[in-house]
Amino acid sequence: MLLLATGAAWTVACGPGSPPGEVGSEPPPSAAADRTASPILRPQQSGTTQLLQAVSVVDERVIWVSGHGGTWARSRDGGTTWESGVVPGQDSLQFRDVHAVHADTAVLLAAGPGDRSRIFRTEDGGAAWTEVWRNLDPDGFYDCLDLWDPVGSAPRRGLAFSDAVEGRFTVLLTEDAGRSWSPLPTESLPPALDGEGGFAASGTCLVVVGDRHGWIGTGAGVAPRVLRTSDGGTTWQTAPSPLPAGEAAGIASLVFKDTLTGWAFGGNLGDPASRTDNVAVTTDGGATWTSGTPSRMPGAIYGAALAPGSEPAVLITVGPGGADLTLDGGGSWMALDSLSSWAVGFSSPSTAWLVGPAGRITRVDLNLEGR
Repeated sequence: MLLLATGAAWTVACGPGSPPGEVGSEPPPSAAADRTASPILRPQQSGTTQLLQAVSVVDERVIWVSGHGGTWARSRDGGTTWESGVVPGQDSLQFRDVHAVHADTAVLLAAGPGDRSRIFRTEDGGAAWTEVWRNLDPDGFYDCLDLWDPVGSAPRRGLAFSDAVEGRFTVLLTEDAGRSWSPLPTESLPPALDGEGGFAASGTCLVVVGDRHGWIGTGAGVAPRVLRTSDGGTTWQTAPSPLPAGEAAGIASLVFKDTLTGWAFGGNLGDPASRTDNVAVTTDGGATWTSGTPSRMPGAIYGAALAPGSEPAVLITVGPGGADLTLDGGGSWMALDSLSSWAVGFSSPSTAWLVGPAGRITRVDLNLEGR
């Protein structure tokens, strides 16, 4: 069920155990104690019925999404209209990540085993797509990519991440906004733990900030970890995460506010009814992580996004169990939607976009009030 216009504002007093509109246990004092939100969810006409798994926002008007069946979609008018398409000849691929450079240029990552992991690029708004890279290792499986903001006239650099092969991770580097990709030296990356890899859930298991900081969240092994770089991928360090470990557990999504403050989201992706730790927090750039307040939805968190410029941080998390909202950086959570979503992105401090099964795109207007 979609939660549409609500009669009463939701406040951060709506704690983890209380339904929307009811007061739960009193939250710890915070600067957001008087902030309220009256969310309105507006379903969009996406033009596709495919499962959508990724969102990339350029600005308040331009939003790109991607998904299964070789599908992509784009709005250039803030969601008033959407155009969708299929990359020619690639309708068997699952585009589980998209990174939009601007209204006409975007990069798609197809995730899958062996040569089903591919990267495509368009410079004409999807009228034509060029395959710029294909995985030739039958044991490789690419999960996510991200591009740094350019500095001055410098070209846009970025990274793409694969599950480990024979105990080693593979990370690709682009230095020309996704036109070409090449692997980083194997020795620059830490050895993988047994079974360790990423989750190609929402395209956010790898995130970058600024022009050189980046983080990768792992799972599916003996312990979920966060890999981090502060020099554009030249060197990497690792840190353990308190999220659950296991073959289908770990980190599925990362969000960073700046080079120090970040959140790791995930849980047990193999149990859609599980109630377990699914949030971890860092304040030192990912060197150490502590458990955060779990979100309300059952099951794992697949994707998350931060409202730009929000202080305290406003975040939305999504997964098969629904969507949740926090107005205080994860101190408390409130239910936002009960329908399954796989990815989320913000186009303004109070407007977000959810995507999920059956071509679903939902615009969320938070209608924030207070400081």
